[in-house]
Amino acid sequence: MRPLDVVFLGGRRGEWTIERMEAVVGPSLPSASRVHVQEGAVREATSDSAWILRGVTSNERYVTRAEREQLEARQAPLGRRDATRAALIPIRKSAAWWELAQDERRQIFEESSHHVAIGLEYLPAVARRLHHGRDLGEPFDFLTWFEFTPDAAADFAELVQRLRDTEEWHYVEREIDIRLAREGGSGRS
Repeated sequence: MRPLDVVFLGGRRGEWTIERMEAVVGPSLPSASRVHVQEGAVREATSDSAWILRGVTSNERYVTRAEREQLEARQAPLGRRDATRAALIPIRKSAAWWELAQDERRQIFEESSHHVAIGLEYLPAVARRLHHGRDLGEPFDFLTWFEFTPDAAADFAELVQRLRDTEEWHYVEREIDIRLAREGGSGRS
C-alpha cells in the first residue's frame, strides 16, 4: 500500500454532517457541524475550520500476513454510495503503550484483545481505514475512519463497544467518537 496523506477538517463545510461528537476519554475537540475529508495535500484555505486532523495510511503494523489477507479479502471499499454513515475516531494511546516492545503490543492487540478477529466479524458491512498521526507530530496517534450503511449502524456500535472492552483500550488516554452522516453519493473527495 502506498502511503496516502489524509486531512479531516471539522468546521461549517464538508460532505459529512456531524450527528454527534462525544469525548470518550480525555478532552473533546472544538465544536463543528461538518467534516470535510481531503486525500492528498490540503487544497483549500482552512481558516474557518474549528479543527484539523492529519494522518497518513501506512503498513498495518500489528497484523500477520494471514490476518492481512483475510482483511483484504473481506474489506469493502470506502466511498460506497449506500454507505451514508461514518465515524471518525481519533485515538491517542498512553506512554506506557509506546514503551512496550512491538511484540508486546502485538500480544495485547491480537492475542489478548482479538482486535483483528473482532473486526473481521463486521466486514464487509463496515469499511475501515487507519491513519497514523504519531510520527507526524499530531495530537492523536491514530485516526480511525469507518463507513457503513444506516442498516449497519447498530452493528458498528457493537463493534466499537467490543473493542473498548478489551485490554488494549486500557492504554487509550484520549478518544473522541464523531458520528457522521451524508446524503447519497460519494463520500470521498
